[in-house]
Parts: sequence; C-alpha cells; structure tokens
Amino acid sequence: MNFDNSNNRYLAAAFCIALYLMLCGWVVWREWKKRRLAAKAAAALTPAMAGTSSWLVAYASQTGNAEQLAWQTARALHTTGIPARISPLSQLNADDLQQCERALFITSTYGEGDPPDNATLFARKFMSTSLNLSQLHYGVLALGDREYRNFCGFGRNLDAWLQAQGGQSLFPRIDVSNSDAAALEQWRHQLSHVAGTDDLPDWQAPAYEHWRLAARQHLNPGSAGNPVFHIELEPQPGKPLPAWQAGDLVQILAPADRERPREYSIASIPGDGRIHLLVRQERHEDGTLGVASGWLSAQAELNAQIELRIHPHQNFRLEGNASRPLILIGNGTGLAGLRAHLKARIEQQVSRNWLIFGERNAAYDAYYQDELAAWQAQGMLRVDRVFSRDQPERRYVQDQLRDAANTVLEWINNDAAIYVCGSLEGMASSVEAALVEIIGSEGVERLIEAGRYRRDVY
Repeated sequence: MNFDNSNNRYLAAAFCIALYLMLCGWVVWREWKKRRLAAKAAAALTPAMAGTSSWLVAYASQTGNAEQLAWQTARALHTTGIPARISPLSQLNADDLQQCERALFITSTYGEGDPPDNATLFARKFMSTSLNLSQLHYGVLALGDREYRNFCGFGRNLDAWLQAQGGQSLFPRIDVSNSDAAALEQWRHQLSHVAGTDDLPDWQAPAYEHWRLAARQHLNPGSAGNPVFHIELEPQPGKPLPAWQAGDLVQILAPADRERPREYSIASIPGDGRIHLLVRQERHEDGTLGVASGWLSAQAELNAQIELRIHPHQNFRLEGNASRPLILIGNGTGLAGLRAHLKARIEQQVSRNWLIFGERNAAYDAYYQDELAAWQAQGMLRVDRVFSRDQPERRYVQDQLRDAANTVLEWINNDAAIYVCGSLEGMASSVEAALVEIIGSEGVERLIEAGRYRRDVY
C-alpha cells in the first residue's frame, strides 16, 4: 500500500469538507446579516408614537416592482410621523386583517389576471371566504399592463373582495400600466392627502444607462421555431460594471417604443464581465419584427447604444436557497435565468444542481450545449433535456418530471428548492400540476411558504 497517496487523499478530502463547511457558514452568516438589516429597516418604519396606530402596507409582487413601491410608500408614511408595518400578502393571516384599521395594498398581476406567487396562498386561503373587515379603511395600487386582456386583474379582484367584506375605500383604486408616472403621482397625491401633508418626496425610478451591444450570435439556424440569439452587452467605456445577482432582470427601451420597457432575464453573472441575454426574435402576422426583440436581434448594429437598467428580481434570487440542492426547470429562452443560477452556484462549488430543460429539436435548439456538457462532466450538474419534436409522441418537461417522480421526491425531501423559468402558458402551469401529483397541493404550498418554489415565467 502507498501510504503517502492514502494520506494525500485523506488530506484532500478533509480540505474539501472544510471548504464546504466554510461555504455553508458563509451562506448562513450572509442570510443572518440580511435578515438583521431587513428587521432594522422595518423597525425604523414603526417609531414609538403614543396614540398613533400603525398602518399596514402589504404587497403582492412577482418581479419586485410592487415590493419597491411598498417600501417607498411605507417610508413616505414614516416621514409624516405615521408608523407603518410592511408585509407580503403571503405572510398575513385573518387576525392581521381583522385587527387592522388602516391598510394600503400594492399589487401586481401575473399572467391573465392571476396573483403573483407571493400572493397565491392569500388568494386561496382568504379570497374565496368571508371575513368581517368593516373596521378596515384601505387603498389599492394595482400594477399591470394595458396590453393584457385582464389588465390589473388581481388588484381589481382584491379591491372587490375587500369591499365585499365591508372594507371602506380611502380613495378609488389606482391602476398603473407599465409604471406610468402620472398614475404613480396620483398615488403619491392620495398618500399626501391621507397623511395630512403636501410634502412627500418625489419617487424616481433608476435612470436608464447607455450600454454597448458587444456580441450577438444566432443559436438555432434551421430551427422550426423563431430564431434565438445570444446577446452580450457591456457598459460604455469608462463606466464600471454594476452589480447584479443571478435571477435579476434587465429593462430595455427600444427606440421605436421608449415608453414601454421590455424585461429579459439576465443569463450571466458579474464575473462574466458582461450582461448576457437569450432573446427569441418575435415576428408578427404582418411580417414585422417585435419591437424589442427585433431591435436586439436584427436592427441594432454591433456597438450600437442600448438603453438599459438592471431590475432586481428579489423573488427569483437564490437567497436562502444558495446552498440547497436545486432543481431548475425551464423551456425555450427561460434557460437564461437558469443559466445564471448555475453559473453562480458552480462558481461557489455547489454541485447538487439538476436542470430539466425543454425545446423543439435536439439538432437545432440545444442552447449552450457545450457549456452544460462541461459542467456535467465535472460532476456539477445533472441534465435532462426534453425535445418535443424528436419523437412521434410530444414530450415536455412536465412529462420528464413525472417520469422522474421518485427522484424529484427524494430531492425535495433532502431540502431541494425548485426554480422555474420560461413560458407561463403551457409549461409553468403543467409543471405545477406535475408537482401537485408528486407531492400534493399542500406540499407545493409548503414549498411556496418556505421560499423553496420560485418562478420567473412570462
């Protein structure tokens, strides 16, 4: 026996274990620090004021816009001397609502009138039942997009439910399309009125900055689907690379429609030195290209100036799931957000990663194949690809989930988190149905409550 080699193996194993424990400790410390800072910020919103009751500021947010406005609202109340308690809708219970006298609700709408993920449990638990809320005076700010048929659908439904329970509206519901400045100013005006002041600070969203279109590659020539492009963007010369986290989005203004930003999942991490996007070129029935996808994929020349700002997507970040096993599920260009998570975890040497990805044909639509294969060869990733058109019977990611139900259950029982990115219609709802079959509806609800089931779907 070669004792030197044996000792070297033991030392290497001990080193790997120590490194892993240090990583886990760092993640725990970071989460503790984050919770402490959040608690400190929340405490600052509720000063001790004799005879002044707290207002509730509740939000339902998918990509972070409603949450950001909720914090701005709570801080605005705080500046006038009104204490405020801020909470996502998912953390409210019946006592919270029935004991509250003043509340402001900031809600976005997902898909075709659906609640955001952090409000689905609230909608299921309360909005199909009756509560006596006759003591409640409230206001609703509903966020949405007028291009959708059920514009501000969840905000409208929440407002109607609150009225049906006896709640008294402080002012008519305010509907906002794509962060419309006039509607947000109306909300600020109503806050000034109920707070008894005309001196609330203006709310300014981060400004767009000039970025450069540094690279563009057509990934699927010959595909039955629309062309998909890998896009790389970098700041203008002399500008530092801003920080972002895996899961975050960018908002881009196309020259043809500067009033309506389009959002894309970031497919890279800051260590890559550039923002990467995975963009499917949309083409309308009349042959014209989609406003933003056409601009990014065809009309903008290389080195062209792109108007861009980074949008934190709190609900799709890793946060407390950074060291957990991770099941990543997506289709099409949804691979972008999942790729960023894989890059972040592999950079930290976190190896329990399972990607389930669907597209049309393996011959044309296997995006980032070499990169994924390299991670798989390193033992950092399990990959299950599902190509719907490569066999007579159509197969999708939800079918792969069902086929691997025992393994999915094993990963969930071992504390895995599930991240879903891609199309809302078809894929996301079918994936959730498959999960309900595997772990039951209560199991899915427990994952949502624990922050272990997160979605970025569109």
